[in-house]
Amino acid sequence: MPFAQEVSERTGDLDSARMSDEVKTEEREADERRLEVELLERREAALAQVVKFGDPVLKSKASPIANFGPELWTEAERMIEIMRDGLGIGLAATQLGVLRRLLVFQSGPESEPTALVNPEVEWLSSELAVAEEGCLSLPRVSMDVERPLYARFSGRDAEGAPIVIEAAGLEARVLQHEIDHLDGVLILDRTVREQRKAALRALREGGSYSPSSEEEIDEGDELREPRTDA
Repeated sequence: MPFAQEVSERTGDLDSARMSDEVKTEEREADERRLEVELLERREAALAQVVKFGDPVLKSKASPIANFGPELWTEAERMIEIMRDGLGIGLAATQLGVLRRLLVFQSGPESEPTALVNPEVEWLSSELAVAEEGCLSLPRVSMDVERPLYARFSGRDAEGAPIVIEAAGLEARVLQHEIDHLDGVLILDRTVREQRKAALRALREGGSYSPSSEEEIDEGDELREPRTDA
């Protein structure tokens, strides 16, 4: 084969390969955009089911659950689906307007979602940490909350079997956050006065608030965790 012809054919092969790669890239980007739209639609549908700030149920204490079994499993599975679609890592029954002591949580992408019935705080460490917490019931606001870094919880699964959870870091924080919901306590009640006022103003005006958006403050030796959206 003449050298010029060979070069021409190889160049054509390279051009075809480039065009094929470009088509694949465009298809991949289109698939990613479709997935993003689907995720947003699912999140909006999930959050539409969550009770928002101002509803008195969020300040009400939930009642213990006496009956276990398939119906409770179905309720827990529905809560897990709403939690995941809403991109949350925890959800309490009160956030769906149900005054029963049931919560679900998944503290990491590799963790299994767990339902905890009639949860109790057995022990809290004296070592504390501060993290920025969000809440599915408080749209577009977050605030700093100080909580014990380690904790032990007890409760039952949906079939009534006893559960004991030794938790640290994010898992301990999420469980404290959700048990607060079952007791009618919000992160607004756990933060400092200045952040509470700013968050309340944002909630009333339909705006947003995050302490991380303000000027950095010298934290000194304070132990601080990454932001948490629960």
